[in-house]
Amino acid sequence: MKNRFLFLFCSVLVFSGLAVQAQQKPNIVLIYADDLGYGDLSCYGATKVKTPNIDRVAAEGLRFTNAHATSATCTPSRYSLLTGQYAWRKTGTGIAPGDAALLIPTNRVTLPGMLQRAGYQTGVVGKWHLGLGPKGGPDWNGDIKPGPLEIGFNYSFLLPATGDRVPCVYVENHRIVGLNPSDPVQVSYKDPIGTEPTGKANPELLKMMFSHGHDQTIINGVSRIGYMSGGKSARWVDEEMADVLTGKVNQFIETNQKSPFFVYFSTHDIHVPRMPHSRFVGKSGMGPRGDAILQLDYCVGEVMKTLERLGLKDQTMVIISSDNGPVVDDGYQDEAVAKLGGHTPAGPLRGGKYSAFDAGTRVPFIVRWPGNVKTGTSDALLSQVDLLASLAVLTGQKVGEGEATDSFNTLNALLGKDPKGRDYVIEHALNNTLSIRKGNWKYIEPSQGPVVQKNTNTELGNNPQPQLYNLKTDLGETKNVAGQNPQVVAEMVALLKSVKEGK
Repeated sequence: MKNRFLFLFCSVLVFSGLAVQAQQKPNIVLIYADDLGYGDLSCYGATKVKTPNIDRVAAEGLRFTNAHATSATCTPSRYSLLTGQYAWRKTGTGIAPGDAALLIPTNRVTLPGMLQRAGYQTGVVGKWHLGLGPKGGPDWNGDIKPGPLEIGFNYSFLLPATGDRVPCVYVENHRIVGLNPSDPVQVSYKDPIGTEPTGKANPELLKMMFSHGHDQTIINGVSRIGYMSGGKSARWVDEEMADVLTGKVNQFIETNQKSPFFVYFSTHDIHVPRMPHSRFVGKSGMGPRGDAILQLDYCVGEVMKTLERLGLKDQTMVIISSDNGPVVDDGYQDEAVAKLGGHTPAGPLRGGKYSAFDAGTRVPFIVRWPGNVKTGTSDALLSQVDLLASLAVLTGQKVGEGEATDSFNTLNALLGKDPKGRDYVIEHALNNTLSIRKGNWKYIEPSQGPVVQKNTNTELGNNPQPQLYNLKTDLGETKNVAGQNPQVVAEMVALLKSVKEGK
């Protein structure tokens, strides 16, 4: 009896140890929306549009009110997210053209690479916009590498750049999907190529008119940035894109359900061109932008259904966020401005995509992991650059000397155990203007450039004088109090300088 009791006791210890080990390595689903603003979700206060699936994830997890992308534009935010290094430290990480070479060095530690070392199967599905191929750009008709598979992903299914840039094809692992070798893809961002019609010369062929830029090769009735010819059998259909991408995410989860997995679902929605499926057209009453929000919410719901159907909900950490703040008119006449109807994409914040004001980088951020992440709301200060270091700690990994140098361990904040989070956050705007958030203070360094971006009507935050805002009393950054607080300005300038110098 004594031996039997000892056996049972040891068995409990072993199984408890296995449970703890499994708990330390949850599946991770990172859903990274595009151009989704702080005020675009009903769980963040939107009343003109409803997002019940995302709201449910928020209700079952932790909704952060002070979380930031590292940049107010897409490519640098994604670079920082995957590398744990601020993109402004590396030249050439601005908004990438559609034929850019791979921006992330293949010898750099990355978020997926770190998780691979921890035994994860890693996948990326959706918008990439971090370049592909060697210096000089990719061979679109051959093996397209280096790319995601060379920096830590086991599987990839991509939009090479963005939905409004050519080439308008999917790339799965190293090859264009469905490409006919007798109809090779050609791409140019300098001169017209081939005989394809353009939006500028043939506006009568468009099913959505451009408003600024976006007037080059027409694909699927939409003119894009850049010129493309060939690849007709491989071209995507915008209206089907959300279903295609969501299907690939769910397929990846199904395939890898028996081992820990990480999937980076980089949605196209709600970026332009906003061409949602007919199921969503007209349903928001806010035009294509509102309809795309509904479509995004649906896609989140479909992925959550897959996790629940496979019994993976409790073993999976779900993170939902955005690459930068909102923009309304970003190049197409889709009635987004006219049909806002009182909706405020940035909520109470000032600015938006491209801007140094807080709406440029303060974005929705939701974490759910039942039984491990507290439920409710957190005001902890977070930066997406910290996901690499934080998830390394979660999965028992160590980040080496000189790796992910800007990434801090904020795991306790992600789990809801630390209400404070980071000491400070660095924000990066379109023209490389840097800002720093610490406590209630927000400092924007002096910068040159337009006050308002002409095409998008976004307040950029440029000012040749220092700007200081007390966000506790002035969340909308309306009163520059730098003149009244020289000591605070001096402290913020010194801290920003030390970060720039890597100290």
